[in-house]
Amino acid sequence: MPHPVFQPGAVAVVTGGASGIGLAAVRTFARLGLSVVIADVSETHLGAAEAAVRAECPDATVVTRVTDVSRRDDLEALETEVRDRFGGTDVLMNNAGVQPGSHMFAPQANWERILGVNLWGVIHGCHVFVPHMIARGRPGLVINTGSKQGITTPPGDPAYNVSKAGVKTFTELLAHELRTTENCAVTAHLLIPGFVFTALTARGRTEKPAGAWTPEQTIASMMAHLDRGDFYILCPDNEVTRTLDERRILWAAGDLVENRPALSRWHPDYAEAFAAFVKGGEKD
Repeated sequence: MPHPVFQPGAVAVVTGGASGIGLAAVRTFARLGLSVVIADVSETHLGAAEAAVRAECPDATVVTRVTDVSRRDDLEALETEVRDRFGGTDVLMNNAGVQPGSHMFAPQANWERILGVNLWGVIHGCHVFVPHMIARGRPGLVINTGSKQGITTPPGDPAYNVSKAGVKTFTELLAHELRTTENCAVTAHLLIPGFVFTALTARGRTEKPAGAWTPEQTIASMMAHLDRGDFYILCPDNEVTRTLDERRILWAAGDLVENRPALSRWHPDYAEAFAAFVKGGEKD
């Protein structure tokens, strides 16, 4: 059954909405008759995104705004504009993200930029929009884009992993807060994409790798999860099944329970044990 928020006349705000997963979400929402507000740092990408949405949905109401989610003032201005024009927001998708690459002892500015967009962007978005969404008194959705790297935290890009681990924890706490707030019809959900071919993951490639999903596949999966009321929207891809994701997540949690070395999945002494653990899941 479709989520009650997805009906003509509802209003969706998507940050990082001018490309990739964000744009796929915007196009999906527009097809359902929602008014869409696309927020992004790139004015060029915003223009192209608006043209794409209008070409597919000529009657859609589309608003675009240059927005840096690491700046709370930008989001406050956006929320005020949306409330003045439409009465409020029904769907908030905090999707803006960057992944320029990082290492443990990179310059502080590198860490601050990644955390500022990926984590503080989500916190700013929720702090600015959600109280008004609750007061609106209508069914509402908050969708925060996380990452599997924020759950299993593989070595190699620590700033990104820390930011997405923060998004996971923040969204879990937000979901509990909303669920225990009297007369609150707003719910929070954590989108956990698999390998998706976007500008963020292209790394110079111009053709989608066989193992990757498209942004459209990811959003189709998201919508099915939302219709079921799922909090954790764990998406597979063409390389990694849900079963494999589950085994990786369980092993990561087991590091603490079993008192193994941190990130033992990548520790040579545990390679054989991890392979056997994954194989055991395939037999379930």
